[in-house]
Amino acid sequence: MLKRVRQGLAALSITMVTLLFLDFTGTAAAWFGWMAKIQFLPALLAVNAGVIISLVVLTLLFGRLYCSVICPLGIMQDGLAALGRRARRNRYGFSPEKKILRYTMLAVMAAAVILGVHVAVALLAPYSAYGRIVQSFLSPLWDEGNNLLAEWSARRDSYAFYSTDVRMRGLTPLITAAVTLTALAILSWRNGRTYCNTICPVGTVLGFLSKFSLFRPVIDVTKCNGCGLCARNCKSACINPKKHTVDYSRCVACFDCIGKCRRGAITYSRRRPKPIAEKPESGPDSSRRSFLTIAAAFTATAALKAEEKTVDGGLAAIENKKAPARKTKIVPPGAAGIANLESHCTACQLCVSACPNGVLRPSSDLSTLMQPESGYELGYCRPECTRCSEVCPTGAIRPITRADKSSTQIGHAVWIKANCIPLTDGVSCGNCARHCPTGAITMIASDPADGNSPQVPAVNTERCIGCGACENLCPSRPFSAIYVEGHQQHRLV
Repeated sequence: MLKRVRQGLAALSITMVTLLFLDFTGTAAAWFGWMAKIQFLPALLAVNAGVIISLVVLTLLFGRLYCSVICPLGIMQDGLAALGRRARRNRYGFSPEKKILRYTMLAVMAAAVILGVHVAVALLAPYSAYGRIVQSFLSPLWDEGNNLLAEWSARRDSYAFYSTDVRMRGLTPLITAAVTLTALAILSWRNGRTYCNTICPVGTVLGFLSKFSLFRPVIDVTKCNGCGLCARNCKSACINPKKHTVDYSRCVACFDCIGKCRRGAITYSRRRPKPIAEKPESGPDSSRRSFLTIAAAFTATAALKAEEKTVDGGLAAIENKKAPARKTKIVPPGAAGIANLESHCTACQLCVSACPNGVLRPSSDLSTLMQPESGYELGYCRPECTRCSEVCPTGAIRPITRADKSSTQIGHAVWIKANCIPLTDGVSCGNCARHCPTGAITMIASDPADGNSPQVPAVNTERCIGCGACENLCPSRPFSAIYVEGHQQHRLV
């Protein structure tokens, strides 16, 4: 019964999280956005004390239920492990804890946060890893399916659905997601929860807490006959049938062992005192001391750091736009600046999937690998859109109102005379000025002494908010005649 309840909750949980990355209408974010905010590492980086305390209390009461019910990467591993069990049953076995490896990976994560090594944070964060997998492999299929449905309904004079661009988010995220998925599939197929209990820093933190959980699987030695069936079905490899013990730091509360025991020797009940005859500990547990040191540093640091269309109208071929060489990258208004985004972002790419205009994309820069940055080759950052700030679970992009966004300067436009078509082709344009939402661009005579000279744009950098409408809608190819240069720190105009 417990296993069925756990499986039902896990299925509901992973469905809601997956829809966050797939839905491009914003509906899922409105209903299920809280699922992203209750993930452990995003909550820690956002210094969300309520969520962190709740997860700690949950673990101290019921063990690592977070790993089997809330964490999407853990739930995905359960699904992969289930496929392996169908191929060969009773295939697991007890193995000692890889304590050195576990705490080393936790130390690496803590050091990465302290030193600002964002690549390590992005690669080790379990929630972010799952987001990249969904974004890279499921999102294109979801969009294609939507477009087929939109085409089918349009033929029947129904426009309940609309087509959307099917975008690949870049080669780097795709390769990273492929390697991660392959590694997880192999580990889960062969050994169950190896990743969770050796690599994942969140699993190590919660594993330490679960040693003191109030409720846990308990083996009744008077009923157990030592058959080892529980151990052969434990995907965490944490049951020692010879000693009738369970390593609670690795147990993810999946309840598989309870259902497999034919004698009812395993129950999920309150913690019992150790037998008097049990050998006492020989000395202080150095792992606890090292854990507390690392966890304290990690928590303190977190608190401080509080594709494209190729034809025009289906007739004339057009050349794709290329990104300009910006001196400073552009980040969304809610980020407040580059430093805040880099220090809080786990590169889960939820904001990338939520962006309706194709502005956000994963960075390929090694120092900020897979963190979001803005580019205006596919669209521009509309002043009325605040979707990315609504879904970010870590505080890397903070909630922002439409009014504040419309007055937040994330960069400023720069005119490139050599690319401007009134000068290169001798035709009138003014596209940038017509579409500037703040009126920061005006058309003036290219030659002040000649009023009939071609009109070219003049940018008022004090009014420009860096939305990129001018860059995106500029007809010059492959580089726009006007582009946005980012700002390190945003300001109100």
